[in-house]
Amino acid sequence: MANLLSIAIRSAWHRRMTLGLTLVAIALSVALLLGIERIRHDARESFAQSVSGTDLVVGARTSPVQLVLYTVFRIGDATNNIRWDSVKKLAAHPMVAWTVPLSLGDSHRGYAVLGTTTAYFAHFRYGEGRSLAMAQGRRFDGLFEAVIGAEVAAKLGYRVGDRIVLNHGAGEMTGTAHEDKPFVVTGILQRTGTPVDRTIHVTLEAIEAIHLDWAGGAPIPGMAIPQEFVRKFDLTPKSVTGVLVGLHNRAAVFRVQRQVNEFKDEPLLAVMPGVALSQLWGMLDMLERALLLVSGMVVVVSLAGLVAVVLAGLNERRRELALLRSVGAHPGQVLLLLVFEGLLVTAGASVLGIGLLAAASVLLGPLTEAHFGIGLRTLAMSADEWKLVGAVIAAGMAASIVPGLRAYRLSLADGLSPRQ
Repeated sequence: MANLLSIAIRSAWHRRMTLGLTLVAIALSVALLLGIERIRHDARESFAQSVSGTDLVVGARTSPVQLVLYTVFRIGDATNNIRWDSVKKLAAHPMVAWTVPLSLGDSHRGYAVLGTTTAYFAHFRYGEGRSLAMAQGRRFDGLFEAVIGAEVAAKLGYRVGDRIVLNHGAGEMTGTAHEDKPFVVTGILQRTGTPVDRTIHVTLEAIEAIHLDWAGGAPIPGMAIPQEFVRKFDLTPKSVTGVLVGLHNRAAVFRVQRQVNEFKDEPLLAVMPGVALSQLWGMLDMLERALLLVSGMVVVVSLAGLVAVVLAGLNERRRELALLRSVGAHPGQVLLLLVFEGLLVTAGASVLGIGLLAAASVLLGPLTEAHFGIGLRTLAMSADEWKLVGAVIAAGMAASIVPGLRAYRLSLADGLSPRQ
């Protein structure tokens, strides 16, 4: 067996140019296969960590996925708001450590506007427990100050000190802009790769202020409250879209969740964001499988190329194989020789593919994390990735059986007879 492996190595080295090209093709397909698996796995982890450190998300009663979609991802609309009195009772709960109220509904040039408090910057976490940080400027302090996400700043070209006007609702139709109450950009957040990058953050009081002279989604005819006079009014919010909740003890999460869901003053829903995000990601399972299938087909095509190269070279190797038979090699050993060659090529290609993946992860990891919020592992291979590598090597050995059987059938006479 050792002699056959040594012969296979020398024979492959003798045909290193041809097999080398095949090896590179298989290595690229292995890198693609493992890369898709790594992105799939790490994207799932990053997606589940779009909001981390939050024990519960509370909102009006609806489906858990819908609640997380509009509070975390700013997708869709809330079925209803929750009263401010309910928010205060929730914050006063003995098991609740902190609350972050969220008010959504307005927009600016297609980007969501989020009304919140300074607790948002203190307690909101993403990824592996990372906190929000300022790239420029400072957090909002005044009534008409805004902190914008990195994508908003980059796409719209905003800088600290610029003035922006918010729109009522998600559209930009004529008459929906709060033109009489512009905001000043006081800060730009560092890129997170989460919906935070696509959000304009203002205070809850500011949301109330810009709607003082609005009713039913439109300005009140004949009524206009100048920006400098809004502080004379009570700007305490009447309701909010949702609340992020952190507990003193995470072991109490199920108990608090049950109490919120049974809240008697109004129908509320409390969901654990990780559970809801897992359910949401499960909806994309078919897409994941489709991507893996496509990359698997690329590997199959590369292995088919290996079979074609070896089969095409069999005619040139007839004398080599015949000589092996003449010195006592059994036909089964000739078959094993071809299988060993296939093993060497696919194993070498797998090692090269793993190296390419590691290099790509190191080079592109910071970019994917900054722009897409996907933190790629650099060197560590997951169990699923090792299984894929094993499957590729096994498939390479199986593919080598085809030319091996062809070589097995070559007769000694055919190999030694000079061809006319």
